[in-house]
Amino acid sequence: MNSSNLITLQGVSKIYGKGEIKVLALDSIDLSIAEGEFTAITGHSGSGKSTLMNILGCLDTPDSGKYMLSGRNTAEMRESELNRIRNRLIGFIFQGFNLIPTLTALENVELPLLYRGINRIDRHRMAMDALGEVGLIKRCNHLPGQMSGGQCQRTAIARAIASRPSVILADEPTGNLDSASGGEVTQTLSDLWRDGHTIVLITHDPSLAAKAQRIVSIGDGKIISDNYT
Repeated sequence: MNSSNLITLQGVSKIYGKGEIKVLALDSIDLSIAEGEFTAITGHSGSGKSTLMNILGCLDTPDSGKYMLSGRNTAEMRESELNRIRNRLIGFIFQGFNLIPTLTALENVELPLLYRGINRIDRHRMAMDALGEVGLIKRCNHLPGQMSGGQCQRTAIARAIASRPSVILADEPTGNLDSASGGEVTQTLSDLWRDGHTIVLITHDPSLAAKAQRIVSIGDGKIISDNYT
């Protein structure tokens, strides 16, 4: 395990609702994730794992406690800086792919780089490098409708890694896939970790979680186990 912590949560709690309908989604979570780790966060529906992912991705903020990312307290960051972190330091992979159907695989991967103002030559190179990492060079000019579910999700993974983010957050990345396509995506994530990427995987699938280096289980907003495989 690398001793350099990329992510540190100290006493993080999150509450939704008020009064009698108040729900404690996260209850004083302490968690550190080192650079280069492959961590799976598991739990049943309603356990708090999705809320935790939203906080890790700077999509939501804790009601109490501290979230340190790369040594900085996210509570002290302005919205513009949080936007920059979401765009550059964190690569998101979602269950639903979120690809634009009228764009090719290459164009889908290039799009976030275009929004960042990266010039055409550099973003083409970065996108092709990322597609190469997920084994989709030969599919670069295909539209999402011309690819399998697994290939669409690997395109989404390429989009997430093209800008070389500090951490990849994958939320149920095989949830919409059959077993064969899910296996492709699982292997791709394992390969990326072996190449040095930091990966946080949110899943309720024990077989997918078993591919990770570390499994953190959540129940009722608390960490109930934390084990290295």
